[in-house]
Amino acid sequence: MKIIRIILFPIVPIYFVITWLRNRLFDLGIKSSKSYDFPIICVGNLSTGGTGKTPMIEYLIRLLKDEKSVATLSRGYKRKTEGFILADENANADTIGDEPFQFHRKFQEVTVAVDADRQNGIKALRALKLQPEVILLDDAFQHRKVKAGFNILLTAYNNLYYKDIVLPSGNLREPRSGANRADLIVVTKCHKDISEGEKKKITSKLKIKSNQQLFFSYVDYAVDVLSESDSLELTKLPKFTLVTGIANANPLVDFLVEKGLKFDHLEFSDHYNFRTTDIEDLASKSLIITTEKDYVRLSSHKSLDGKLYYIPIEIKIDNAAQFNAAVKSFIN
Repeated sequence: MKIIRIILFPIVPIYFVITWLRNRLFDLGIKSSKSYDFPIICVGNLSTGGTGKTPMIEYLIRLLKDEKSVATLSRGYKRKTEGFILADENANADTIGDEPFQFHRKFQEVTVAVDADRQNGIKALRALKLQPEVILLDDAFQHRKVKAGFNILLTAYNNLYYKDIVLPSGNLREPRSGANRADLIVVTKCHKDISEGEKKKITSKLKIKSNQQLFFSYVDYAVDVLSESDSLELTKLPKFTLVTGIANANPLVDFLVEKGLKFDHLEFSDHYNFRTTDIEDLASKSLIITTEKDYVRLSSHKSLDGKLYYIPIEIKIDNAAQFNAAVKSFIN
């Protein structure tokens, strides 16, 4: 993979210019971007790969759902449907995608929808009889046809965007200057004990603007693993098989190793579509621990009943009161 990226390096300036020019045309109003008179919060990133968008959307749902009627709108990556789909009792990972289905399972009081055309999705949501007061756009930072009123940009601690370059040799979907559109920037997946000195260094490197706020967050893992009907204490687990189909499993693996747990790791690509042969192999295992995103796709297979569990996570934000206040100030 590294060799391919080196070979493709001459394409980097071309990609840079195309994406920079596209943004510039939106900034100048030459390409149209639709604004709205109600709160729309966009959560996204500059890079490909996992920066923790799903836990951030869940954090915002928990923060806002008791005060406002909330809807989430995602693309529904790798779903087997097209167009606007509203999650209902028949929804599953195939119809709306794994991450939206995760939202739907956990937050029944929240409206969950998918549409690759965010403008159309917003229009359809606002046409509902129970009209959402706040819409959370999942992974839409580059979807500039919608002008969100509030942008939260995520960058992972182990892959900060100031160290990266654009595709195809780097991981950035657009130039680093795109970060200027953010209202809040969150460094995700930090160590719990990150020092103030390191925070200051990162703040300087990210070149935070005067109108922006920077926060640091870390992943908080639950003490129990869960299934639909059972729970097990994490630290008392016998040897198990860890199954991951996410962009970066290293933080989870590191956490489990630090806990002294014994396991074999079956690592798949992000949003992996598990095949029949994969399920047959997993069915031969005695205990499987996976992520919640993978669980919503695997749990439909009856052969895994009684042996499949997931480890819940939440993000914890340093200066959470300040972060919460900034978000609530926008929606009010």
